Amino acid sequence: MHPAFSVIFLTTLIGVGQGLFLALFTAQSYALFDLLPKQDSVAFYAQGSMLALLFLVGGLIASFFHLGRPERAWRSATQWRTSWLSREVLVLPAFMATVFLYGAVHLLGWKPVLLVLPGGIDIDLSVVLGALGTLLAFALFICTAMIYACLRFLREWHTPLTVINYILLGGASGFTLAAAFAAITAPQLTGFFGGWAVVITLMALVSRSASLWRNARLKPKSTLQSAVGIKHPRIVQTTQGAMGGSFNTREFFPGKKQDVIRRMKWLFLVATFFVPLLILPIAQTSVVLFVGFAVQYAGLIVERWFFFAQANHPQNLYYQSVA
Repeated sequence: MHPAFSVIFLTTLIGVGQGLFLALFTAQSYALFDLLPKQDSVAFYAQGSMLALLFLVGGLIASFFHLGRPERAWRSATQWRTSWLSREVLVLPAFMATVFLYGAVHLLGWKPVLLVLPGGIDIDLSVVLGALGTLLAFALFICTAMIYACLRFLREWHTPLTVINYILLGGASGFTLAAAFAAITAPQLTGFFGGWAVVITLMALVSRSASLWRNARLKPKSTLQSAVGIKHPRIVQTTQGAMGGSFNTREFFPGKKQDVIRRMKWLFLVATFFVPLLILPIAQTSVVLFVGFAVQYAGLIVERWFFFAQANHPQNLYYQSVA
């Protein structure tokens, strides 16, 4: 498939925002049970929420570049009963609104206690919003990934590993950014976020490697004979039938040779996984951690490009190749 950079930036940017929000609420949940020190609401939670919201807004803006008629974007939400894209269109703004309210509650200090758990643990408004945001974050991961995983004819995508990879890669990048952010605003949490970033990155490496191993062993169910409807044992392509190109040759081929795609695979493996796994355990300053996040995010862009480029549409059996 031809990688669309608008979709690449959409999925990677909102993934970082989702992961960062999950990291913030994880820290608040630990602090609620006195497992971590409590942090300043304005300096840490409010600013962190606004940082997550910036990534989410950036992803939303990127999505508009993928629309042929942006003024009709609202119509994409009308098929929510059957379309994962429509569900994503509904969940994304709901999640963004929840992140905004979560940050605003911490910023204004308006946190009325709504419930007291046994042991005297206060559940205030920010905790409720954080729990709601967590549910929406995972729902958004699932909706975004299922847009691709539900396509049976694209076998590289049609696997539960697609959903797992979206969740783990977004979580890894979000927790890595949280470690860098905490190094400035809450140094005592840097090790906590860095440790979780390492764990999630390792889990993402295992999951993504499993999908690479699976996809490398896929064999097409169709044949050249079934693609063109001719049962002769020897068929040779002499022309594509579209000398000037067509929608099929532009959108369903990656536009790069196989050796380029293979190099991109190794590039994203190094940048997304191995570099952060080397930096996170030893990083002591925010600058180094931000560099680690930048490298990992660049790797995610390449990973998402490879995700699209590797998918082999069945129609490519007919066209064979694009000269």
